[in-house]
Amino acid sequence: MKTQSRFELSDDAPEQATPKPDLRVAFVLIDQFTLTPVAGFVDSLRFAADRSFDSRQILCQWDWLSVSGEPVTASCGLPIAPTRRLDLDAHYDYVVLAGGLLSGVLNPGPELLAYIHHMHARNVPIIALCASYFTLGIAGLLKGRRCAVHFTVRNEFAAMFPDTHIVVDKSYIEDEGIFTCPGGTAFELAAEIISRHCGKRRAQKGLEYLLVDDEEIQRNGEITVPHVYQDPLVQRAIDYMKMSFDSHCTLKQLAASLGCSERQLHRGFMLNTHQPPAQYWRKLRLQHARKLLSDTSLHVTQIAYATGFSDASHFIQQFRKAYGETPHLFRKLRHQTERLV
Repeated sequence: MKTQSRFELSDDAPEQATPKPDLRVAFVLIDQFTLTPVAGFVDSLRFAADRSFDSRQILCQWDWLSVSGEPVTASCGLPIAPTRRLDLDAHYDYVVLAGGLLSGVLNPGPELLAYIHHMHARNVPIIALCASYFTLGIAGLLKGRRCAVHFTVRNEFAAMFPDTHIVVDKSYIEDEGIFTCPGGTAFELAAEIISRHCGKRRAQKGLEYLLVDDEEIQRNGEITVPHVYQDPLVQRAIDYMKMSFDSHCTLKQLAASLGCSERQLHRGFMLNTHQPPAQYWRKLRLQHARKLLSDTSLHVTQIAYATGFSDASHFIQQFRKAYGETPHLFRKLRHQTERLV
């Protein structure tokens, strides 16, 4: 008879019954924004956040932000009241700029530009819906990047931002933490984001309820392109990390295999990712662990070893520190929600 180790027992200790949200999103509404992509994105979050049609913000949370704190009018004439103003200290996993008519996105005020720069400096991914990629261009964040642009404004965009690589045949593009989605329903992009943070099952749930053809998404959506860092040493190190979640390789051994010193590796990561290599590798491992908890029935101890942790106790400690709940509670609460659908 298999006995449970003290590491496994520590993961089953009584805890709070409310799960921490897997995904927090800020929608920054820009005057005359297009309603359809915003509605598609937030409805996808809504179905992933709770059971059936209850629409409670449990596993996903979102806020509606505006610069002034006053209602913002969509291009169709519908006013949306924000839930809060721009907050530089609030924690979000993504900031979504909701744009539309050029009259709105071409005239960002200094407060909005400062907010965008602040969130980008904090490494918060920024998503530009509809024409708000013009606002990102004005903020200087698209130089040298790929950007998905609607064909109707391609010439205007190219004239304003000649250093940006324009793409007109994709529903969205990701390039080093900057997402651009030129229009449509944004279901594809939302499903990708939800899958990363909440697992494939909850991403698929939204597509099914919203009657979205998953095969159509696969044909028309962007195939996710990994971040490519300018420093080839850093990129090679990250490629190794992503292929070696279960490795117990030390940073010294990793640096030696890359033909550099630990100091060079550390400097390269700080310049490119703003994180030490050990912290970056741990973040990748924990993200992979969350996917295994959501999408497999592997035991916590198995997942700990599969993601390179020395034992279950260390894994549980790091997971709780990063996400505010243990792996056991994370899986239990999410599976409970899914069973109620």
